[in-house]
Amino acid sequence: MSRLGGKVALITGGNAGIGEAVAKRFAREGALVVITGRRQDELDRVATDIRTAQGIVLAVAGSVTDESHARAVVEQVLRHFNRIDILINNAGVGAFGQRIHETDDETWSRVLDVNVTGVFRMTRAVVPTMLTQGKGSIVNISSIASLVGIPLLPAYAASKGALDALTRSIAIDYAKDGIRCNVVNPGLVATPMAAPLMSNPEQLDPILSHYPIRRPGQPEEVASMVLYLASDEAAWVTGGTFPIDGGMTVW
Repeated sequence: MSRLGGKVALITGGNAGIGEAVAKRFAREGALVVITGRRQDELDRVATDIRTAQGIVLAVAGSVTDESHARAVVEQVLRHFNRIDILINNAGVGAFGQRIHETDDETWSRVLDVNVTGVFRMTRAVVPTMLTQGKGSIVNISSIASLVGIPLLPAYAASKGALDALTRSIAIDYAKDGIRCNVVNPGLVATPMAAPLMSNPEQLDPILSHYPIRRPGQPEEVASMVLYLASDEAAWVTGGTFPIDGGMTVW
């Protein structure tokens, strides 16, 4: 029996990495999937894979930094599927290798705009539909950088800490309306964003020494956690923070 049969799921950053893995897993579990992202060619590749596996998918190019995109994609989803049951706020960018006095305004603004304000925009656009339905599940993709100190990523860490706090606020404000909101905090995962690090053993090995399970995670492993939180199996779960990090935060 499918775990998301008939549900409509909107996934930002669904063109690669964790977002791609979530989209494919949700489609296999019976969801009607809508993926967004900035790169149409990557969206088309993911959509083709889903359709080849007999899934149903709609791909809409655009950026979460664009308010008009947020509202337009919601309108398209409603025209095609008439509802939105699940929102996965996955789109994000990184900024690594600098201390705060080395971080310029442009970098700071870009990271906060995508990782925090983008979630605000998409959630604000989706929540009215969930209120009308009387039910919905929102899952935000954060990072262990919001939970422990990690060097040389002040903008990224600040954005993910804000995202965790925003998640709790959403959970409290909409619990009575049947809308749940949780946050998943991955550690190092083998995604395109992490590719430069993954290909450099001199940098990678010291990082993995902090992980009791001595390997990076896989996007599909994170997708399994997201699937649980998005599904009705987690009907009594809201406002939660869920690290998935090979034990790094308990080391």
